[in-house]
Amino acid sequence: MRLSGRSWLLAAGIIVLLGYGVLGYLLFGFDLVDAVYLTVSTLTTEGFATPVALSDAAKIFTVSLSLFGVSVFVVVLGVLATGLVDGQLVARSRRRSMQRRITGLRGHHIVCSYGRVGRAVAREFEADGVPFVVIEVKPELEPELRRDGVLFLLGNSSSEDLLRAAGIEHARGLVCAVDSDAENVYITLVARSLNPTIAIVARASEDAAADRLYRAGVERVVSPYATTGRRMALIALRPEVVDFFDLARSGAAALRMEELMVPANSGLVGQTVQELSGSATALLIRRAGGELLPNPAGETILEPGDVVVMFGESDTRRPPG
Repeated sequence: MRLSGRSWLLAAGIIVLLGYGVLGYLLFGFDLVDAVYLTVSTLTTEGFATPVALSDAAKIFTVSLSLFGVSVFVVVLGVLATGLVDGQLVARSRRRSMQRRITGLRGHHIVCSYGRVGRAVAREFEADGVPFVVIEVKPELEPELRRDGVLFLLGNSSSEDLLRAAGIEHARGLVCAVDSDAENVYITLVARSLNPTIAIVARASEDAAADRLYRAGVERVVSPYATTGRRMALIALRPEVVDFFDLARSGAAALRMEELMVPANSGLVGQTVQELSGSATALLIRRAGGELLPNPAGETILEPGDVVVMFGESDTRRPPG
């Protein structure tokens, strides 16, 4: 363990103080054990348990040792107090800097909980260049959050004040990754009241919780166990298909899969799939009413509310909306 400058200073002061006392009593003719005993008794203000014959010079030395000890004690208190105040100031400055960065976010995502699921979500967002804020209730995870370099707030994800501090009014999406289904339901209700249009994805540990989450306002519910089971089955049955989608999702080999929404006021309305996709391939269109058009023809006309899933090179630019 590495010691800070203050720790070295305190250790040096204590060593010098003990050395001063022991050496002084040795010079007055006491053996080593008695010298240590007298030094410790004087510095701890315990006093001598048995009467000790001291010369006048030894008494003066004992007084000087006591005064020296008090001085070192005062210095130690001052150093500790300064370190405490400095630590509080640094922590406050960090929080203010973090809050300023969060306040400037627009179109970001909020991740509730930095557990195993939350960390996996955060890694995907980082890889995709998506801005996000983590809300974590456990203060002991703060060092890990700082080490990972993510924006975060400490507290309960269901707190209105904390969600506002995370910029929920300007957020694009919310991921409820807390390992409590009841807590995810409550977070969803609070978040939906603060931002009626935010997209919410929630984790569900039990199938019965999915219905409650949907009723609370969640668009997508994910069960880690069911998702893992389906993925394992797909890997066993169609490994190449899984590899293809993993490749497209990761953006490796200059390939990427993206989705594009077509708002009602977008200039994309009325264009054809061919005009939209360019060098990319349109894999799927989901109409506003829920109709799915797999592998749409190039002359297919885009309508308001469409969602187009495209696959192509990573540097293929999205057309302006």
